[in-house]
Parts: sequence; C-alpha cells; structure tokens
Amino acid sequence: MRPRVRTVVGRWGDRAVPLWLEVVALLVVALLLSLVVKSLFLQTFYVPSESMEPTLTGNPDGAQDRIVVQKVSYWGRDPHRGEVVVFEDPGGWLGSGGFDDPTNAAQKLLSTAGLYPSGGHLVKRVIGVGGDTVKCCDTGGRIEVNGVAIEEPYVKDASATARLPFDVTVPDGYLWVMGDNRGNSADSRAHMDSPGGGYVPDDRVVGKVAFVVWPWKDRAVLHDPGAFASLD
Repeated sequence: MRPRVRTVVGRWGDRAVPLWLEVVALLVVALLLSLVVKSLFLQTFYVPSESMEPTLTGNPDGAQDRIVVQKVSYWGRDPHRGEVVVFEDPGGWLGSGGFDDPTNAAQKLLSTAGLYPSGGHLVKRVIGVGGDTVKCCDTGGRIEVNGVAIEEPYVKDASATARLPFDVTVPDGYLWVMGDNRGNSADSRAHMDSPGGGYVPDDRVVGKVAFVVWPWKDRAVLHDPGAFASLD
C-alpha cells in the first residue's frame, strides 16, 4: 500500500494554511513595513531636471539620478544651511524641476509603498533659514548670508545671468532654497513675486538627500560641503 503524502504549508491552530494565503499575508506584511520605512525613515526619488547639477544629475532625455532621502535627521531639528533637501511643492512651483506624478495604477501602488518616486516634490539646497538675510551678490559674485560671502564650490553656473540681484530676510519657520545649477534653476528666486514669496515652509520638507544609488557609476554619499560653517 502506497503511503499517503500530505504537504502542510502552515497552520492556524489545527487548520492547514493554503500557500496562496500565506503568500498574500507575506505581501501585506512587506507592504506595511515599506509604508513604515517610507513614513519614518527613508524614501526614494529620481531627479527629473538639471537644476541641481553637478551635485545631482537630472537630464530629462538621459540619465536621471536615483536618490535616497533620509528623514531621521529632521526628527528633532529643522534643516540646516547647505543641506540638499526634498520638499513638497509650496504652491505653484511644479513645472520648475519637480518630480513627476506616478501615471498608472502599478506606479501609484509602488509609490505608496515607497518603491517608486512620488510626485509633487522638488529638490534644492538650503541657502537661508528663518531669520537669515540672503543677498545676491557681492563684488565677487558670491551669495551673502547675514553679511558673510559664501564660497560655494558645488555651483555649476556662476555667470552674470545666474546672479540676478535680490535681498531677502527669511521668515521664521521658512527656508530659502536654490539649485546648484544657478543659471538653470527655478528656485526661491523665481517665486519671489508669488504669494509665498519664494520661501519654503519647514514643514514641507520631506527629508535630506543622503545617497545617490543609481546609476551605479554615479553612486555617492552626499556630505556637508562646509560652505556655511562660518555662520554656525
């Protein structure tokens, strides 16, 4: 007599758990973990424009850096000068180098889980924080913050067209942000006449850019360039 073979995938009490149900349960757990990670710790984005070159590459018709944004740094403090941040559109900025919205159901599901870039966000460098006076420019073409000329080695375009004059005082609870590609970045300067005055509320910041993870040849860890150290 041939012995009877019975395969049991799992058990709830004394009942066998079907394989398909176990797979669904694992997927649900993975999705919940992804949501927790996205909400509290890390989120991925891609760079859609050239406004942050050379720090981040975002050619719409070519290579686009994939970046990881970490949120832990801002659990107990606000963004600091010099940090590269991703933030939600303060109002009317999109179309100026923002992240595109997911376009289909699969992309939207992956975006919810933190596995596909979310839309409605931008990436820039913090130049001024609440209470700072930010001015362009001194005789050497450098941005001044609180009267101190800032040496910015990461700036791509320091031409005269990228140095349109402005003189602002950042309100408390807000940021003044600019792209590293100064001649090709619609940043705070481009929105000075908007209702928000070009300022980004602190609470719109998603997190700080920590890594470039793709393309592999461009992988990098973003470090503080120290350009604003004299103001601390």
